[in-house]
Amino acid sequence: MRRIVTTLLSFLVIAAAYGQKTEIHILSTNDMHAKLENMAQLGAIADSLRGIDPTLLVFSAGDNRTGNPKNDLYEISAYPMVALMNQIGFAATALGNHEFDSKQAGLARLIGLSNFSYLCANIHPDPSLGIHTLPYKVFDVKGVKVGVIGVVQLGTHGIPDSHPDNVTGIRFSPVAESIAPYEWLSKECDVTILLSHIGYEDDVEMAKRFPWLDLIIGGHTHTQLKGGEMHNGVLITQNVNKLARATHITLTVESGKVTDKRAENIEVKNFPKKNTAVESLVKMFSDNPAFDRVLAQADAPFSSYEELGCLMCDAFISEGGADVGIENAGGVRYESHDAGDFTVNDVLQLDPFGNNAVVMTLTGEELRRMLISCYDNDDHAFPYVGGIMCEVTKDKKDTLKIKDLRLLTLDGKKLDLKKRYRVITNSYVAAICDAPRQDQGEDMNRLTSDMIMRFLEKQGHVNYQGKKRVVER
Repeated sequence: MRRIVTTLLSFLVIAAAYGQKTEIHILSTNDMHAKLENMAQLGAIADSLRGIDPTLLVFSAGDNRTGNPKNDLYEISAYPMVALMNQIGFAATALGNHEFDSKQAGLARLIGLSNFSYLCANIHPDPSLGIHTLPYKVFDVKGVKVGVIGVVQLGTHGIPDSHPDNVTGIRFSPVAESIAPYEWLSKECDVTILLSHIGYEDDVEMAKRFPWLDLIIGGHTHTQLKGGEMHNGVLITQNVNKLARATHITLTVESGKVTDKRAENIEVKNFPKKNTAVESLVKMFSDNPAFDRVLAQADAPFSSYEELGCLMCDAFISEGGADVGIENAGGVRYESHDAGDFTVNDVLQLDPFGNNAVVMTLTGEELRRMLISCYDNDDHAFPYVGGIMCEVTKDKKDTLKIKDLRLLTLDGKKLDLKKRYRVITNSYVAAICDAPRQDQGEDMNRLTSDMIMRFLEKQGHVNYQGKKRVVER
């Protein structure tokens, strides 16, 4: 009799809760790229929201690391961000393509040090690597079941945008193919979320294909949305990178269904409060004066990715005795730099990947094909160059396709396509460019960032204002 009464009471409690409206509060970030300086404010934002709802869920859509040497070059690479995310109380993160910058062993170690889950349904690592991720996780929030699936983007070679060596032993499956089997979560859970590092346009496509999703928390393309956007009934959120903003999402659940969805942006940098425990950790991790050493003076501000890309390419040429330097567009990690001091920290933020320089001898025609291949395999962004000029003609019907590429000398003459040239680029470019060439390249055992630092020290003063070597038509 007692068991029957207990069961009946439990049923009545569940039934009463089932008919009530419940608000689920989520704080989301994406592409933080180790912006340590803003983490204390993010912690305070989380504290403030927990004052409203102690069951707040904090999620990241990936790319938590890479871009700050105080994080990336720490004794355990990227541990500072893990420690700060632990302190703030993150519940889960997607795997971003830059999570693989720690290489396989480094990623496995970081996951082991994290108090939050790494969610990715389309990763299949060899068990020997010890990379312990989950395809999904269900969170119980005030009796509401919240199912969260994670996915990471795949580039033209079927792997995330990272050096191929970083993902050896890891198989990846297509994003949509990996999401589809988890439709059952939408039936078992009251809320179904995709924690996505695939980019805004692909998020919109996933909303069309999987209307059973309630929310997509997106990343990868650094797309600034105003709060969130509704697509096919699915709310999509995303912010620019480096913790300029976070998103506060409120989902109202009634009778096992989401009946209302709201999202608002929160300015992180200018938030008036800081979490003191997080701030203390940031100060501890940032205390390294070696990063502040001045290498050269910028006599004029850098105001574009290309101006900074030209500096990098010129460093390759000068330090490696080359004819041509190549830097992929995605390898230039910030767009502007003020006039004045150019420091070690500035270089390591500009070129944070730890890539080695690779030298190869190419004919003009092989060089031309390599530049096109770099464009095709680096999110359709044309690389920056040194030693030459490029005239790029796009196909009018397919604007992502290069119709013609003319290579010119710096004085405007046509480059001899039969002549051989000494070319230096980074190891990532050498790995992703699959255009045919006789010389696959030789590792110079020099970090490209070191070459840039040496170049700046020798120059003393630099001015790249208005420098442009690639013209697109």
